[in-house]
Parts: sequence; C-alpha cells; structure tokens
Amino acid sequence: MMNPNFTRRKQSRKPSATPLNFSQNVKRFRKRKVENVEELKKLQLEFEWILQKEVLLVLKQLHDILVECAHRFPVPLHGNDGKKVDKFVLTSAPEQLKVVVTLTGDSITSADINFKVQRQQNVIQRTSITQDFPWKIQQVQDAANHLQQAINHIDNVDANYNFKSSEEVLHILSNILGALQRGRTSLVVPKKKPIDELMKSRNMKSLSPNLPEDLAISFYIQSHKLIFAAYQLTNNQGTMKFESTQAECSVPWLNEVLVLFTVALTLCQQLKDKISVFSQYKDFTVGNEAATALSY
Repeated sequence: MMNPNFTRRKQSRKPSATPLNFSQNVKRFRKRKVENVEELKKLQLEFEWILQKEVLLVLKQLHDILVECAHRFPVPLHGNDGKKVDKFVLTSAPEQLKVVVTLTGDSITSADINFKVQRQQNVIQRTSITQDFPWKIQQVQDAANHLQQAINHIDNVDANYNFKSSEEVLHILSNILGALQRGRTSLVVPKKKPIDELMKSRNMKSLSPNLPEDLAISFYIQSHKLIFAAYQLTNNQGTMKFESTQAECSVPWLNEVLVLFTVALTLCQQLKDKISVFSQYKDFTVGNEAATALSY
C-alpha cells in the first residue's frame, strides 16, 4: 500500500539545447552581418578617397615623370627642342671594327665606318654617313610617339574630375600602361629584319661609298646601348647564310629614359592593382551606401 506521505518526485529533464543554440546562432549571425556592413562602409570610404584624391595625385605624379622623360629624349617632344647631339666611338678588338658616329636626335648624321669581314681579314671595308643623307633610327621616334600618347591620356583627364567607378579608372590606366609598355619595348626589343630586307633598306643608300653587294650594316638600339653590326652574306650550296660582327656603346640619355619608363610603369601598375581590388565589389560607386550591399 502506498504511503500517503510519499510524494512522487518529478523527474527532472535537461532543457533542450536547441532553442538556446539557435538563439546564440542568430545573435552571432546578426553580429557578423553588422561587422560585415561596418567593414563595407570602411571599404566604401577608402574607395571614395582613392577615386576622388589618390587617383588624381598619382596621375599628377605620372605626368611629372613622363614630362621629365620627354625632356631627356633627343627629339622634339612636349616642349623639348630635341637638339641633342652626341658623339660615340664603337670598337671591337682586335682591330676588327671601328666606327665613329654622331647621333643627332633620332638619326646618325655623321659616321666613319671601318671594319673587317670574317672571310677577308686582310681587307678593311670603309664607308661613311654624311649629314646630307642621315641614317634614321626609327626606334627613337617610335618610343617618343608612345610616350606622347601616354602623356595625352593623362592630359585628357581634367585636374578636378571626379571619378565615379573603378571601371572608369581602370580604362584610363590600361591606356597609359599600354602606351608606356610599347614605348619601352621599342627601345629594349629592336625589330629584327631579314638580311635581304636590310640590304635593300633606305638607310643602306645613305652610305658613301656603297658597300659590295654581299655586305650590309645596321645601327640599332637595345636597352641603353647603341649597336653597330656588319654582315657578310655567303651562298653555301644554294643556301644563303650570313656572318656578323658588332660593337656597342652606352648612351647616357637612353639609360635615363628607361629608368623613368620603369618608374612610371611601376607607379601606374600599383594604382591599377589597388583599384582592381575594389572592382570585385560591383555596387561600389562614389556616393553609394555600402550598407545596402547587405540586408537583414
């Protein structure tokens, strides 16, 4: 018989963890969203500062660097009169080659050329270039043209212009970078011509006296150097081959120009990389509320 004084104890149950965990998860989720929104607001402010301030500051720096580069060129460019005249002596031991040249702007206006070819070491080939028929080095003018294009891209941006989007800035920077890369490449990587095209070139007609038909010469720029090369064409059982000898000298203004090209390219690429980070946020434009990118 059950004791009347006995009171059944209620079996205690552990409260379910689900409601509590769910509540905590909701709080964490909202906190993360708030933090994300705050982070986006900070990014938006940084983005607007870069577009409204830093881009124009960097473009001004770039313009100053490129104008300085233009003033080092020996051709008329952005206020530079282009009357630079340099004289160089190129030699190759042992007494294989000696060339004394006067470089005026983008042309060799005077040269005394003496060289020996491999198959006729006892014969010295002599010819010259005179001011009446200068030897044109097209690389210099090509590089100057590309540099002027880069300057024009910057000049086309008003000093007080307010950029609205990353795409707008990236378009301008891509144009500037393209022009600078082409300009630098013009000086660093000379275009190679087939030997027959070289022998028929207009520059070969500048020589006085003319060279024998199996000989050709060339002047070209590679990096900071002026290079002279002499070629002798041979027919080996119906196959045309050529042997060459060359000499080079360092050109001070070329070294200065290439340094300024590199500085400008680096500065421009750094800004482009920074802007590209923001381009992944498609909603980022000047004046846009970053908070709208996330909603509760």
